Amino acid sequence: MFLEPQETMPQTSVVFSSILGPSHSGQVQPGMGERGSGASSSGELVFQEGRLISGSLEALMEHLVPTVDYYPDRTYIFTFLLSSRVFIPPHDLLARVGQICLEQRQQLETPGSEKGTRRGWSSQAPSPQTRRRGGGSYHLSSHCPLWRVTLLYALPPQAKLKSFSAKIVQLLKEWTEAFPYDFQDEKAMAELKAITHRVTLCDEENGTVKKAIAQMTQSLLLSLAARSQLQELREKLRSPAMDKGSVLKAKPPATQKDILGVCCDPLVLAQQLTHIELERVSSIHPEDLMQIVSHMDSRDKHRCRGDLTKTYSLEAYDNWFNCLSMLVATEVCRVVKKKHRTRMLEFFIDVARECFNIGNFNSMMAIISGMNLSPVARLKKTWSKVKTAKFDVLEHHMDPSSNFCNYRTALQGATQRSQMANSSREKIVIPVFNLFVKDIYFLHKIHTNHLPNGHVNFKKFWEISRQIHEFMTWTQVECPFEKDKKIQNYLLTAPIYSEEALFIASFESEGPENHMEKDSWKTLRTTLLNRA
Repeated sequence: MFLEPQETMPQTSVVFSSILGPSHSGQVQPGMGERGSGASSSGELVFQEGRLISGSLEALMEHLVPTVDYYPDRTYIFTFLLSSRVFIPPHDLLARVGQICLEQRQQLETPGSEKGTRRGWSSQAPSPQTRRRGGGSYHLSSHCPLWRVTLLYALPPQAKLKSFSAKIVQLLKEWTEAFPYDFQDEKAMAELKAITHRVTLCDEENGTVKKAIAQMTQSLLLSLAARSQLQELREKLRSPAMDKGSVLKAKPPATQKDILGVCCDPLVLAQQLTHIELERVSSIHPEDLMQIVSHMDSRDKHRCRGDLTKTYSLEAYDNWFNCLSMLVATEVCRVVKKKHRTRMLEFFIDVARECFNIGNFNSMMAIISGMNLSPVARLKKTWSKVKTAKFDVLEHHMDPSSNFCNYRTALQGATQRSQMANSSREKIVIPVFNLFVKDIYFLHKIHTNHLPNGHVNFKKFWEISRQIHEFMTWTQVECPFEKDKKIQNYLLTAPIYSEEALFIASFESEGPENHMEKDSWKTLRTTLLNRA
């Protein structure tokens, strides 16, 4: 994994509400129509207190596909499509969905075949309100009353085919909206075309099904085109020129501009940092985050292999954290006079506090990490002049003890504020990305993908889906602050020191105080002379 767990400060460091429903408030609750308490088996699917907790991969795939009288819960659609890529590539899943659809269609086209079949209504069912699926039974939702079931029975075959086709198109529409980049793969696009071709066979010219497919296809192509343009831009930004500025061997002249010469208001700088955070995090998609699981999983032979284009979006956002930390350290160490260094430290402390108040925890943590880097932390004479009360409060919030308990409490408070927000400013929640990634990673490592009976541990994937959905909800917030191009340009392009250059600048400001520092300083000077 590209993020390494840290003992202290992290130092590497489709609108989903329409899919999961506004009533969930970030909590993915399946509501699969089950009743009663305790675990109950439905063929190869197992429910516990109305919640699907496990099942064979084949049964879970069948559960995804609609029938004439059944449509899967939207939370299940999102969670299964998100998690299935750990076990099967999206194009293979789409091929299996197409195969199941074909079986369903053949049953509907054969008079009487839908009775007593594996996926049709069973004449031996204990009651009309019990639906057969995968050899077991479960109750129909209260949204499907008995009179409606009777009408479904009475529909002629052609009407049933149209109803079935419309539901298949709806499933594909939700898939292409939630995970459009699954269809970048030519195999997936070919499978999509094959399925849509089959379901349009029963539709008249310019029928509703064909129109829905045309609209879905157009929206998908627009999403893929936007993704392609973004990838081209990323490739340009990955050139050596974007190595976050040049590494300076000596301190710059006093006339060279620093951050205070660009922005001296901590609140304004915190707002511009929030702008950058939201712009960068918006390029992360749920399937990108599942790469954390896909990369780490070595037990599943058929898992979806990691896509470098997807991991890049995660790495790019993580690199932003590192660059901000190094920029903070550079801005402090490059200052010649102790009085001005003191002012710079106090300024960044105030910026971090404003980030905390906004809900931008990622920038806050990056700033604190920058001030805790050794070249900055060792400047004891400078720190002795700093009013550190505010800094102590910030460090308390980011105390790594008890798995960052204080930070998690603050994050929970910001989340509750966001859920009850009356203004866009109150909706902002930007978690510490390094810690979010670690949470997903350890959730994956602690819980197995499969249970002893071979079932997929779907309870685990409900929780992963819940956390990813909550994160994606935060990324959809539109930044309410006015963009300042001048400030952002400085933050994104200002030269930063390498770790070696930071130590050189630090020792030039305050000489080495012990034997270890003296040896380090001697080594650095020798290195500089050899380069010269």
